[in-house]
Amino acid sequence: MTLRSTTDFLLYQWLNAESLNQRERFADHSRETFDAVFDTCERIAREKYAPFNRTVDTQEPHFDGEKVILPQATHDAQKAYAASGMLSAAQDYEIGGMQLPYTVEAAANAFFAMASVSIGSGMLTTGNANLLMKHGTALQQEVFAKHEFSGRFSGTMCLSEPQAGSSLSDVVTKATPDGTDFESDPLGPRYRIKGNKMWISSGEHELTDNIIHLVLAKIPGPDGKLIPGTRGISLFIVPKKLVNEKAELTGVRNDVALAGLNHKLGWRGTTNTLLNFGEGKYPVNGEAGAIGYLVGKPHEGLRCMFHMMNEARIGVGMAATMLGMAGYEASLDYAKNRPQGRPVGIGGKDAAKPQVRIIEHADVKRMLLAQKAYCEGALALELYCARLVDEQHTGTPDAADDARMLLEVLTPIAKSWPSEWCLEANSLAIQVHGGYGYTRDFPVEQYWRDNRLNMIHEGTHGIQGMDLLGRKVLMEGGRGLALLAGRINAAIERAIQMPELAQYANDLGKALQHVGSATKAAWATGQPSDALANAVPYMQAFGHTVLAWIWLDVSLAVLAADGAKSTPATVGRLGAAQYFYRYELPKIGAWLKVVETRDQTCAELPEEAF
Repeated sequence: MTLRSTTDFLLYQWLNAESLNQRERFADHSRETFDAVFDTCERIAREKYAPFNRTVDTQEPHFDGEKVILPQATHDAQKAYAASGMLSAAQDYEIGGMQLPYTVEAAANAFFAMASVSIGSGMLTTGNANLLMKHGTALQQEVFAKHEFSGRFSGTMCLSEPQAGSSLSDVVTKATPDGTDFESDPLGPRYRIKGNKMWISSGEHELTDNIIHLVLAKIPGPDGKLIPGTRGISLFIVPKKLVNEKAELTGVRNDVALAGLNHKLGWRGTTNTLLNFGEGKYPVNGEAGAIGYLVGKPHEGLRCMFHMMNEARIGVGMAATMLGMAGYEASLDYAKNRPQGRPVGIGGKDAAKPQVRIIEHADVKRMLLAQKAYCEGALALELYCARLVDEQHTGTPDAADDARMLLEVLTPIAKSWPSEWCLEANSLAIQVHGGYGYTRDFPVEQYWRDNRLNMIHEGTHGIQGMDLLGRKVLMEGGRGLALLAGRINAAIERAIQMPELAQYANDLGKALQHVGSATKAAWATGQPSDALANAVPYMQAFGHTVLAWIWLDVSLAVLAADGAKSTPATVGRLGAAQYFYRYELPKIGAWLKVVETRDQTCAELPEEAF
């Protein structure tokens, strides 16, 4: 099965995405317009991305002393992506958007992620611009966001610092008012930014006319000192090149300097940078300090930035999913064509018989089926979350608020689960290839290298676990967890009536109950140190329970569409669901045991014992 047929089934047979055109915002659309978008994106991905995936891996970005040099293929791909309109796919018609549902936008971007996640598309630029459309002034939207949507400018997010890493409380980049008239600048209160930012994707390049950095920094208090913790953080627009109120380049370079390029294990087609803000390399008006314009109110920068980060986390989950899918399709093709060995029969193997293709061996089928269960399940999860985004934006008030709460609980899973298990799928894809998989003669080693990043960026695995168990399942009195349990139980009630799915329904019910009791047990002492010591095993069990529900719900749609189970696609989807319930769901018992006993093995082991 192709990605397109899988996506079509999930969108139209399972999520009923076509019904979104009954809403006023999407009234001009139909399945035909959705399919036309997919056709365009599939073509661009096939022509401009896929053929150059190895090129951008081997021809890493380099700095010639003046500019960062990228392969021509990257320039061509980015131009084709911008020309497709996908940067503003979900935006209003008035600003050049297509008013597409986010569900369709997410599905369309899957084609690019599968063809070459390393080239990248527009996740950061779109997220940057979306943030400004929500929190920026009208002029900030006009000057910066709209030109990002058109592809003329690109965007970044600048959070991490060398000394702080993921701990945003320790941010020390400073923002001080620029002159006595700093509040009267039409582009926003104007500040001088000084500090260093690390791990900035697409932080320096020549792909667009300008790069719009969104930078977290602290405004000193009345005593001249930075406010400790995250309370003091504000958000600023810091363009690489200064512009006027008409978005015209002024010819003045802002004081943002490339300090170095990071040389990565994978995802090598995208520049990753260390940036120095305000070091004086490019003084503005004779003074060191990068010009930055305040977004929103002072000290509310993290709240604004989380709008972009949550979007990025679903995008990371989709990237991880599609890298897993690319490996699955490559290893499936290899397994169908590689002859090796003979079937095991009574009395052993008959060496006189011809070799069989390796897909005929049970253990190779196991590895392929695991990949299918992980990757197609993850794709369904990401599209489900995208559908919740549309519900939050265009549903009735009650439905929108439910969608908001469900997204709070599911976003850590949407980011972390594919990052872990589609990476495992890539590992299995290498294993299917045997020794060849460990060479650069086949693409599966690159897929694994590219995917290894996804457990790290946009909130590490450990941070996602603490976010889930420490915040999301507790917020608003546990309402998000209760809403999720309600949806899971609704699927269980439907499935338990069907002989093919009744056992799965029972197994899922027990798993859900176990997650609920483990959540309470983790917090029984009320001590975060007790509960969060095993936050990642909790997240793993929670994620597997969510994916079991996804597979059960998808199976209900499969049987509704093909009750006779007569097509290979149906047999394959039901087989993947069976694999997940028999091989994967039982793992949650081991994960939850350490959670519910608040096991301190890891937390209490003294440093010297290592």
